[in-house]
Amino acid sequence: MIPRKAFLTKGTGVHKDRLASFELALRDAKIEKYNLVSVSSILPPNCKLVTREEGLSELKPGAIVHCVLARNDTNEPHRLMASAIGTAVPVNEDNYGYISEHHSFGEEEIIAGEYAEDLAATMLATTLGIEFNAEMAWHEREQVYKASGHIFDTFNICQTAEGDKNGKWTTVVAAMVFVTSKC
Repeated sequence: MIPRKAFLTKGTGVHKDRLASFELALRDAKIEKYNLVSVSSILPPNCKLVTREEGLSELKPGAIVHCVLARNDTNEPHRLMASAIGTAVPVNEDNYGYISEHHSFGEEEIIAGEYAEDLAATMLATTLGIEFNAEMAWHEREQVYKASGHIFDTFNICQTAEGDKNGKWTTVVAAMVFVTSKC
């Protein structure tokens, strides 16, 4: 079972109950209808990244769907939180790429998203033997990675939110969802 397609999605939910808040975040991300199974961080070889709409069109309610899921929640009023997915795609589509999940408090969307992207790119770079200085800033390393001729692209999706002002549970999710076959 090797996924041939994948898509990114994100969402936010707010509710007095923690589980209901998570459900609403999944609804916002349009993936509440599936039995989600969290998997680790490999982007399969030859896996085509598609739009959320295209990926969803190939799934049916109740399907067991694998994903890399980043999830965070709080009931602390105004507490900033983030969930992000970073992806690194190799130039050679016959090689695998990396997906990373990141969940944090106090980070704005750009910071959390770039952190997840950096993590995925760094994991891929180390497996490909790309030499780099780990102390360099992400944007400098990104250029080294892409100039190596081994990493085609890196990107991220991130959902941030502040905790509900009245203390209701607030949940943020970001996911890379795999489509293994037409249901």
